[in-house]
Amino acid sequence: MDGRAVTDQTEISSTPHPDQHRAPRRGTGQVAPVTPHLVELAQAHGVATEFWDWRGQHVEVSRRTIVAVLAALGVDAGTEETIAVALAEVQDDAWRRTLRDVQVIRAGAGGRVMVHVPHGESVELRLLLEDGQQRQLEQEDRWVDPRQVDGHLVGEASFLLPQDLPLGWHRLHARFPSGAASGVLVVAPRRLRLPRELTRGQTWGYMAQLYAVRSERSWGLGDIADLADLADWSARDQGAGFLLVNPLHSAQLVPPMEPSPYLPTTRRFVNPIYLRVEDIPEVAYLPAADRAIVEWQAEELRVRNADAGELDRDTIWNGKQAALGTLFAQPRSRAREAAFRAYCVREGQGLLDFATWCALAEHYGLPWQNWPAHAADPHSPAVAQLREELSERVEFHLWLQWCLDEQLQRAQRTALEAGMSVGIIHDLAVGVHPDGADAWAMAEVLARGVTAGAPPDAFNQQGQDWNQPPLRPDRLEQAAYEPFRDIVRSLLRHAGGIRVDHVLGLFRLWWVPRGMSPAEGTYVRYDHEALIGILALEAQRAGALVIGEDLGNFEPWVRDYLTERGILGNSVLWFEKDGEQHPARPETWRELCLATVTTHDLPPTAGYLAGEHVALRERLGLLTRPASEELAADRAERAAVLELLRELGLLGYQANERDAVEALHRFLTWTPSRLLGVCLADAVGDHRTINQPGTRDEYPNWRLPLADPAGNPVMLEELMASSRAASLAQAVSGH
Repeated sequence: MDGRAVTDQTEISSTPHPDQHRAPRRGTGQVAPVTPHLVELAQAHGVATEFWDWRGQHVEVSRRTIVAVLAALGVDAGTEETIAVALAEVQDDAWRRTLRDVQVIRAGAGGRVMVHVPHGESVELRLLLEDGQQRQLEQEDRWVDPRQVDGHLVGEASFLLPQDLPLGWHRLHARFPSGAASGVLVVAPRRLRLPRELTRGQTWGYMAQLYAVRSERSWGLGDIADLADLADWSARDQGAGFLLVNPLHSAQLVPPMEPSPYLPTTRRFVNPIYLRVEDIPEVAYLPAADRAIVEWQAEELRVRNADAGELDRDTIWNGKQAALGTLFAQPRSRAREAAFRAYCVREGQGLLDFATWCALAEHYGLPWQNWPAHAADPHSPAVAQLREELSERVEFHLWLQWCLDEQLQRAQRTALEAGMSVGIIHDLAVGVHPDGADAWAMAEVLARGVTAGAPPDAFNQQGQDWNQPPLRPDRLEQAAYEPFRDIVRSLLRHAGGIRVDHVLGLFRLWWVPRGMSPAEGTYVRYDHEALIGILALEAQRAGALVIGEDLGNFEPWVRDYLTERGILGNSVLWFEKDGEQHPARPETWRELCLATVTTHDLPPTAGYLAGEHVALRERLGLLTRPASEELAADRAERAAVLELLRELGLLGYQANERDAVEALHRFLTWTPSRLLGVCLADAVGDHRTINQPGTRDEYPNWRLPLADPAGNPVMLEELMASSRAASLAQAVSGH
């Protein structure tokens, strides 16, 4: 996550802590007491009024924060009178609905469905399965007293769900004398099945920042063709089983383009800056003059491949966009046109909304909140009219996504044909840019007046504000979780797996009210059973695995739950500790996880060994204690890890930096972990941090190309011939 710290695995959660004798610490900004009725209301909406922080201290959330977060959920808790009204509303809410909007169950579990109808009326309930079959559900012989709701008596009937229901998205239909209603029933796997190859042992693969991986044919930035070549080489020559890539979500296409892949404009569609222009079939039929334009654009941008400086996404996109515009005007064959139209139909309204937003952003500029009022509502007749007026640009952005879909499909096919057991693993960011396409098209399911972030922890003791509008749990349920499902489906379409950044956010997410510091936020709960169930269902249908990045403040039971559901966790060597805070021995590591030495929020391994993470934070003024203390503590921790390697016979006392990097990765092979991830920067000895949490313009986050220890750019062709890369691959392969 851009700006999010990776912290020690032993951090304290909201689960009761042994040190309960400590006095509670009031949340910052306490202005009035939190009354029992406010606590009851907050709990009814999943808003935490207390929690245990990373230091083991019990924190009581301020009234100001609770009221602000409830307001973001559409609940007025400003006075005791409005709290009483809101409590009555939430207590009657379930009885106002004939059926829940969506119900998610596990396969084989059965269960029951509650139906609310006017008291005294009979009701029947049938289930329409995804494949078109119907089942009449049996009503349970169970009496429930009717309830007075809005001046009317409402009765409750319960129906039993069979245990043999197939996986899928099904629909419930209730009929009663005075009306009818429907809802969604999702049947998810009890446990996500691992790919067969992973049940036989470990698999390793690179973790790459695609934009940084440039080849001689790149247009100044790594692209999907480079992704395919990297996958092919690492599989054929080195035996890699997967390639984990940074989120490829689209950034805004109006400059300046956001560099962070974790702050996208949309999570469902892909950034067209990653297109390889020459791989679009219509290139072959360009007239000579148009071909010359494309080749000129390529030559202008390929010069940048040898530049060791920061990546210039705006210049690169301007050049690519011009070439793509020339190509878009080229007529397509009948078959190609049919394939394009079929893609648009499959992606439906979501794709059309995204393309419309792109065209409107070009027309009006950004942020979209400054657009004319008639353009603010994606569902309005005015926007439909604008879509017609800008139809050519809308069509262009539809076409870009189709081209991306084709190239990603070829990349995954290339990976599998080269021998990868998993293939390409895509990354799902935790949220979206507040001024982006999803914030416009999905405004009804996003919370206003708050942003997502992280509470204070050992690495960022002031907490973090990610400036992303969080999804509202209540609105997600009302939408039957379809926005979440569509995002996951799109990512898994051409993937062997998906990494969910900050998977803990599917359980509880830290909300920060606008105008308050990150430390003044609180947790908001989500229906994790529903979200994890849908994630597992879509992954199983795609034959893919799921990695949940579970670093940070977490509740201990969460990891057990993820393991139970077949979701892999994420363990980072530097942060794996035993009960006495010593480096954890390899045999104690988790089996169902992605094990790595480092992560994108830390320097590559060579840089970490040199203490670059401390030196960088000192230069940027991010340390919360004297640099000498920080460095001493860090040296001690690194020394303890290296001493464990020597004890295990993995590292000699006269070892150099490269030997240490390889020994640390060889250590991973001694763990039972099923996936071993290698930062691609470690294959070339790069020292520079990819992203420094807590900074934006102070450090070139997400802007640095792949480079050697001296800072010289490394092309993909050089990487493939690198003896250092070959040696590291042998180490992590267990040879």
